[in-house]
Amino acid sequence: MARRRRRFALVLLIALIAVPVVEIYVLIQVGQVIGPWWTVGLLLLASVVGSWLIKREGARAWRALRSAVDEGRMPAREIADGVLIVLGGALMLSPGFVTDAVGVLLILPLTRPLLRRILTGVLERRMVVVPGGSDATRPGAGPQGPIIRGEVVDDGM
Repeated sequence: MARRRRRFALVLLIALIAVPVVEIYVLIQVGQVIGPWWTVGLLLLASVVGSWLIKREGARAWRALRSAVDEGRMPAREIADGVLIVLGGALMLSPGFVTDAVGVLLILPLTRPLLRRILTGVLERRMVVVPGGSDATRPGAGPQGPIIRGEVVDDGM
C-alpha cells in the first residue's frame, strides 16, 4: 500500500512539472505560427466554448442523474459522467491548448463513453471485495473478536 502511494505521488509530481512545461512549449509554438494576439484570442475562444460546453453537458448529466434517482435505479453511469465533466471543466479552467483538448475530450458526449469505461475499469481494479459480507469489514469482526451490539444512553451530564 505504501509503495502504491509513493508511486502515485511520484506520478503526480512528474505531471505537475511536465504539464506546465508542455503547455508553455505548445503556447510558444502556436504563438510563433499564428502570432501572439491570435494565440491569446484562440485561448479566450476556447474558454468561452469550453464554458458553454460544460454548462450544457453538466445540465444534461444532472437531468440524467435526477431521472435515474427518480426511477429508483443506481446512477453509476450518471455519476461517472458527472465526474468526467467536472474533471474536464477543471482542465478547461487552466490556460493552455493541451489541457483544453483533454478537457474537451472528457466533456464531449461522443468521447465520454470510452473514457467512462476506462474510469470504471480503473475503479473496479482498485476496489477490494471482502468475503463474508459487510460484517467482515467492521472492527471487532472475525479473528479480532466478536461484534457487541448495544445502545448508547446519554445520562444528561
